[in-house]
Amino acid sequence: MVSVHDPVRGRAFGDLRQFRQEFYSCLISRADAMFELTDAALCADGPVRSLAELSLVGEHRRGHGSSYAAVVDGRIDVKRLRTALATVPLPRAADGRLVLAVDITCWLRPEAQTSPERILCHTRGREKGQAIMIPGWPYSMIAALEPGRSSWTAPLDFQRLAPGDDAATVTATQLRHLLDRLITAGQWQQGHPDILVIADAGYDGPRLAWLLRDLPVQVLTRLRSDRVLRRATPPRDSHFVGRPPRHGGEFLFADPTSWGDPDVATTTQTRLYGTATVKAWDRLHPRLTRRAAWTGSGDLPIIAGTVIHLKVDKLRSGATPKPVWLWWSGVHATDTTSPADVDRLWQAFLRRFDIEHTFRMLKQTLGWTCPKVRSPATADRWTWLILAAYTQLRLARPLAANLRRPWEKPAAPDRLTPARIRRDFRHLRTKTVSLSHSFRS
Repeated sequence: MVSVHDPVRGRAFGDLRQFRQEFYSCLISRADAMFELTDAALCADGPVRSLAELSLVGEHRRGHGSSYAAVVDGRIDVKRLRTALATVPLPRAADGRLVLAVDITCWLRPEAQTSPERILCHTRGREKGQAIMIPGWPYSMIAALEPGRSSWTAPLDFQRLAPGDDAATVTATQLRHLLDRLITAGQWQQGHPDILVIADAGYDGPRLAWLLRDLPVQVLTRLRSDRVLRRATPPRDSHFVGRPPRHGGEFLFADPTSWGDPDVATTTQTRLYGTATVKAWDRLHPRLTRRAAWTGSGDLPIIAGTVIHLKVDKLRSGATPKPVWLWWSGVHATDTTSPADVDRLWQAFLRRFDIEHTFRMLKQTLGWTCPKVRSPATADRWTWLILAAYTQLRLARPLAANLRRPWEKPAAPDRLTPARIRRDFRHLRTKTVSLSHSFRS
């Protein structure tokens, strides 16, 4: 039993039990089968290979046919489950702000010729710089990031992209609905720091910031090294005749002579990358053109922000490091921002890669993309079960014992990985109410 004299473990146990109860309440049809299927994925001895094999796990008390029937014919109250995910304790940065990472990962279905709504997904080839397009279902996922080095994130929402969807528009809609749920749950209130949204170069950062301009959100994205931005318009000469210019001089990432003196410059010694040299320029914006994303009447908007140039001495892989360009939606930020705040931004961007650990855990261990389902609705239903399973692992972190293999290095209790937490979940599950049995009785 959890000691009543340990408030941290007692609170964690209460959060886990409350989420499991709420999760069961979100299951409308075939609730027992889906709930036990999720427990089987959490308690299996090894990685999940198929739904049929989960029926052999002791926590799954039904035949193998009920596993597929649960994900094919089951029903989930998705709106209520999204609210439950937004109400659990979330990690925060050192200054108390929420940091959200957005990224797209794919459920590849190259041989499912009859599966609808497949899209060509960009995947990496075996060789460096090689890209392969494989049909599948892309999913846009939002997760809260933890401060410091960690393999944990807090997935909060996902949305499958349909053919013809714009990634920036889908992500902006996701973030808008998610922020409403976070505000309702008390995760963000007036006076709190703006939520920082971090995305990789695959997203159009200025467009994402423009779509979210009415929300307490700041956007931080990586830019390609061949981009060209514009400076702010210089003061107009009183003798100037004609239409005033809307754009200033060019800022070419590939031409250092066009950069000028940075507004902020800082140098930081890091353990893994050597010396990190950072420069920041304020009030730079892209010159927009009339295209599908910017249609309509009137002048195109000026979306100004701060550009951050990051350069390190070395990489862990031994490869030659290349500079990283970041665009932050903060305007006039360098007038009141210290070098420490600029360092906070690029360090927060490095935490974005923690979501890759989550994708690997969902796919390789919990078996997210293992079922050979035909319908995208079935894939969505199974994805929600996997997200609920991962959330239970995260809530069980203060409770799990370190069941270390003999060849594994020791780890502090607060540094256990999701895989190690999963090894002890079978014992933690017995301390929670057997919800499916109690509700049936």
